[in-house]
Amino acid sequence: MNIIEFITSNLSTLLALVATGVFAGILAGLLGVGGGIVIVPVLFFLFQSFGVSPESAMLIATATSLATIIPTSVSSIRSHHNKGNVDFELLKSWAAFILIGVLAGSWLVTRVDGSLLTMMFGLIATLSALNMLFRTGKSTAFQQLPSSAGQKVMGTSIGFFSSMVGIGGGTISVPLLTLYNYPAHKAVGTAAAIGLIISLPSTLTMLVLGSTPSDAPAGTFGLVNFIGFICIVPLTVLFAPVGAALAAKLDGAKLKKIFGVVLLVTGLRMLAQLFL
Repeated sequence: MNIIEFITSNLSTLLALVATGVFAGILAGLLGVGGGIVIVPVLFFLFQSFGVSPESAMLIATATSLATIIPTSVSSIRSHHNKGNVDFELLKSWAAFILIGVLAGSWLVTRVDGSLLTMMFGLIATLSALNMLFRTGKSTAFQQLPSSAGQKVMGTSIGFFSSMVGIGGGTISVPLLTLYNYPAHKAVGTAAAIGLIISLPSTLTMLVLGSTPSDAPAGTFGLVNFIGFICIVPLTVLFAPVGAALAAKLDGAKLKKIFGVVLLVTGLRMLAQLFL
């Protein structure tokens, strides 16, 4: 099959993946949310619409989302570093423990049923949505980060859970850091670097060790769908500045609440698909 025949026979899939990239890019720029929290559920439901089982769809959505985070996190790190918002001292002390969590989580993804990942993502999405809807920007529970041992647990947990549900780390690390009175702008910048520590090794693990499901969509190697990767990444990078420009004109707080509601519905829908 030549490239023209391939595009023609998979046109609806390609258009849907392109739309995913546009949507993720705009939301990332508009609300400052990581692309994974958008890409995973969209791919999860999209792949199912093309006949992929829910279990396989979640595995492939997780791995593909992590692959898309690699180039976007590099771009984001550069931008935040130029503003002095990447805490390299924190990264030095956390990196090894994040990596341990990532390797354990991504290896587990290649061994477990996709329904476990769906449950985990549904729970994390629901908790993230509640955080967006009800937590004020100034609310903190602690005045400073915990002891060295506590921070090691935090880093390992961020790497483990983020790699298992296909997100870059910002969804978990930003609210967690700000809970400990950590400056929000540095939390966001440092989370971009954490995203690279999570996405690169986890993608390689799922690519090399993951067994391609029999009902996987075209272009899937290991657990990574490269057609999705190629369609999503350029559009995400291209449309993030569009979202940032819109953010300057619109009420960001209100938009974040709206997205919180959408994310809450998405998380609950994924959980409902498992249990109802």
